[in-house]
Amino acid sequence: MNDAVDKTPWSKNEFKAQLLGMERYYHIHHPYHVLMNEGKLNEAQIRGWVANRYYYQICIPIKDAAIMANCPDRKTRALWIQRILEHDGHADNPGGIEAWIQLGQAVGLGREEIVSEEYVLPGVRFSVDAYVNFARRADWHEAASSSLTELFAPNIHQQRLDNWPSHYPWVDLKGYKYFRKRLSEARRDVKHGLEITLDWYRTREEQEKMLSILKFKLDVLWTMADSMYMAYMHHMPPYYNIDSNI
Repeated sequence: MNDAVDKTPWSKNEFKAQLLGMERYYHIHHPYHVLMNEGKLNEAQIRGWVANRYYYQICIPIKDAAIMANCPDRKTRALWIQRILEHDGHADNPGGIEAWIQLGQAVGLGREEIVSEEYVLPGVRFSVDAYVNFARRADWHEAASSSLTELFAPNIHQQRLDNWPSHYPWVDLKGYKYFRKRLSEARRDVKHGLEITLDWYRTREEQEKMLSILKFKLDVLWTMADSMYMAYMHHMPPYYNIDSNI
């Protein structure tokens, strides 16, 4: 007879360790990002990545607005709204989306090329839209917790700040503002997101469900990179074999 499966809830420290262990699925380990970090992407591949990630950037405040719309807690909303303001911009702060556009210009894209979304791959669009729709429909705690891929974000931003200037000297240094901004913002956002997550999920079943939610968000990021790898590394964008205009 098999021993019963241990369903004792993890302590907060054990639960946090489980969350941190999900870093192994973070897209910093995707071949596209590994090559990027090693300086092995060409200009077109860097531009393709920036153009596609722009769609993710413009959907982040939409996702956060959906979380706020479903959240009845005033104190949580007062903290969460900072994410929208920092991305969309406010007063004299142009915001993260504008900083990303500046990154696009720094790698050689025109503003209209970026904001037109003309280079956004279907796989990237579908992945990001799935994430936004999840945030709209899920319990707000679950949607908020899905943002905890930010646990791993400072490392990837620091990699770019450390390595891009030497690997990609053709990129205008003014374009690095976004990565510098997110170093501090992501750490603050992580603190708030962790507080919500560690307090809300109490049973082992709930905690394991949270890990599956985080894996979903990691899948979104990984699938975006898959789409770009096929398009820009293997030169196989959607319909490449049937449409000569691609």
